[in-house]
Amino acid sequence: MAERPISPHSRPEEVVVDAALRPRSLTEMIGQDRLRENLSILIQAARARGEALDHVLLYGPPGLGKTSLAHVISNEMGTGLKVTAGPAVERAGDLAAILTNLHQGDILFIDEVHRLGRAVEEVLYPAMEDYALDIVIGKGPSARNIRLKLPRFTIIGATTRLALMTAPLRARFGAVYRFDFYEPEAMEKIVRRAAGLLQVPITPEGVAEIARRGRGTPRVGLRLLRRVRDYAQVKAEGTINTDVAREALTLMEVDELGLDTLDRQVLGRIIRNFDGGPVGLETIAAAISEEPDTIMDVVEPYLLQLGFLDRTPRGRVATRRAYEHLGQPYPERDDQPGLFDRENQ
Repeated sequence: MAERPISPHSRPEEVVVDAALRPRSLTEMIGQDRLRENLSILIQAARARGEALDHVLLYGPPGLGKTSLAHVISNEMGTGLKVTAGPAVERAGDLAAILTNLHQGDILFIDEVHRLGRAVEEVLYPAMEDYALDIVIGKGPSARNIRLKLPRFTIIGATTRLALMTAPLRARFGAVYRFDFYEPEAMEKIVRRAAGLLQVPITPEGVAEIARRGRGTPRVGLRLLRRVRDYAQVKAEGTINTDVAREALTLMEVDELGLDTLDRQVLGRIIRNFDGGPVGLETIAAAISEEPDTIMDVVEPYLLQLGFLDRTPRGRVATRRAYEHLGQPYPERDDQPGLFDRENQ
């Protein structure tokens, strides 16, 4: 399968570029104004008291900058940053090894924190609350518990699925912030800044064209910029203007609103195969041979943001806007399940 332009999985060379384009401070960070203001107060207060930052939970759709913000917080606090992911911490011993190697004030960033196992979470609770690690030595009647003191540290958790986190784990984060999709003006600033760092000649109109199709997601906008840069280098002497951006994005099958082939497949199957819905997520995934998690985490958030899709208790429903965007006639029916379900949510 060809690489999807908005795929959350980056190639190795793109990971290096992404790291180079990341902001290093809150002042360099673009968008998420309220989140940045709250974090600025939190960081300034912690630094003034000489304390470790309170535990922070970041949630929202993928690609909005949760990992980048963890690096920014580490730079602002002047502390070390260790990075791991929920699926990588398989055993309680794995987490214990990480925690015992932290220093005073260090930050441990856990991506996909909702995928931590229950046994790992049990070790994390006292570590977050009491900065202590409970270890059981031996088995049977001779087993004994030893409590090791840990330096005061900060855990930054990131998740795209807040509802899948257990309530006890959520409650141990002192600051919880939600990432929203970026406004068009913020997306243009992000694309313009990245083009400058990559030394790509680009017109204001070219910036606007790429930003408009970036789905309100910096990761997507930056990836589209790199692909358009490649196209411009081969086809247009390296300069990106409106026409070059449109031609490149059309070649990648990214339309005016940023929808790609997979987005249109999801909406098209709901409309053509299931009469607009309601239809279950598993059924949609089976119809297009895709993983349900990919549809839920990558496709649905933006379609919901555009008003192309409704989530109802009985399943997903394509809206009138989705029909119009795909050029399909909207069925005028007395029974509109999406409207009924929305009123009763």
